[in-house]
Amino acid sequence: MTVLHHCASPLGALTLASDGEALTGLWFDGQRWYAEGLTGYEPEKELPVFQQTEAWLAAYFEGRDPGFTPPLHLEGSAFRQRVWAQLKKIPYGQTVTYGEIADALALESGHRPAPRAVGGAVGHNPVSLIVPCHRVLGAGGRLTGYAGGLERKLALLRLEGAADFLQNKT
Repeated sequence: MTVLHHCASPLGALTLASDGEALTGLWFDGQRWYAEGLTGYEPEKELPVFQQTEAWLAAYFEGRDPGFTPPLHLEGSAFRQRVWAQLKKIPYGQTVTYGEIADALALESGHRPAPRAVGGAVGHNPVSLIVPCHRVLGAGGRLTGYAGGLERKLALLRLEGAADFLQNKT
C-alpha cells in the first residue's frame, strides 16, 4: 500500500509517496503526470523516508547539493529504468540533452533510442527533483519540456547555477 505525505517548497506544494521503505513518487501538486500510477493509498503518516526526503529538499532549496539520496523504488518499464538511471548520473549544477542521454544508452546496449523516446521516459520520471529530470535540455541547450512547468524548470536550473547559458534562449 502506498503512503502519501505533503510538504511545501519555494516552488509550490509537493506530494511524496512511499511503499513504507523507499520513496516511490515526488510531484509538484497538479503537475503533468501527477501521481501517475497511484491506485490506493493509506492516510498520511510520518515515515523515516519522508523525513530523509524533507532533509534532502531543505538542503536543495537552500541552493546546496544535498550530498545523499533518500532510498528510492522507481517502477517503470525496462527502458524507463535505463533512462532514469542516466538521469541520476547528471551532477548537480550540470545539464545534458535528450540526445546525449540517447548516446549514453547506445553505449550500454548498442541501440540508440530516438531522443523523443528518451523525452517520453524523462517526462514520466516519478521522483522529480531527486531524479533530476529538470537537468535535461533540448538540442542546442534549448529549455524544453518539464512536467512541473518550464517556469519551475528554469527556477531549478537557476538555483543550481546551471541556467547562465540560457539567458539568450528564454
